[in-house]
Amino acid sequence: MRNIWIIAKRELNAYFGTGLAYVFAVIFVALTGAFAFFIGNFFERGQADLLAFFQYHPWLYLLLVPAVAMRLWAEERKSGTIELLMTLPVTTGEVIIGKFLAAWAFIGFALVLTVPMWVTVNYLGAPDNGVILASYLGSFLMAGAFLAIGSCISALTKNQVIAFIVASTICFLLVMSGSDLVLNFFRGWAPRVLVDAISSLSFLTHFEQIIRGVISLSSLFFYLSLIAFFLFANAIIIEQRKAA
Repeated sequence: MRNIWIIAKRELNAYFGTGLAYVFAVIFVALTGAFAFFIGNFFERGQADLLAFFQYHPWLYLLLVPAVAMRLWAEERKSGTIELLMTLPVTTGEVIIGKFLAAWAFIGFALVLTVPMWVTVNYLGAPDNGVILASYLGSFLMAGAFLAIGSCISALTKNQVIAFIVASTICFLLVMSGSDLVLNFFRGWAPRVLVDAISSLSFLTHFEQIIRGVISLSSLFFYLSLIAFFLFANAIIIEQRKAA
């Protein structure tokens, strides 16, 4: 745990030391507010809830989270510091988890800055705060899944732009897999089991359940298993790089 903390602290210092954290936070808060108020018709809906706020998080994460993840390993490989990092008395798993937790905490920092929205709806009415709390948890877990995918892709290339594009594409496919546009294509010829399986892989399917107040074990398992799988794949890639 001590090594993980040291690595995480190193990464967090890099985020806040370069000002990246503040730029990301401002963009995230501004976009979530803009989507909620102008596109989600926050006031026109006449309901004291944050549904209009949370429903756009998957689409924002499609761009913002891969932008954070693309530097995790691609920058280390490009600058050559990955060799130095791997010679330190730390395991590959400790480095991966430390980097991931730092980036996840960084995104969580931006998410916490949106809490005034929560205060606002409580001032305007009497929302179901349990649902809002669950939505924040769901958003944080979904961001972690996006981040794990981005971290894994970042380990495959030295080019941050390529890492960003590939990670965004994979995340987009996982978001869209639960949409009617995709599912209707399969419903015409595929068995119901396959359609349900594709739908279950969607970020939207699970997140929409959570923001409506339904926290199921399947949704929690989905996000946590995605995080674990891609971090494990990340470890395999790094170990192969070390062996080479």
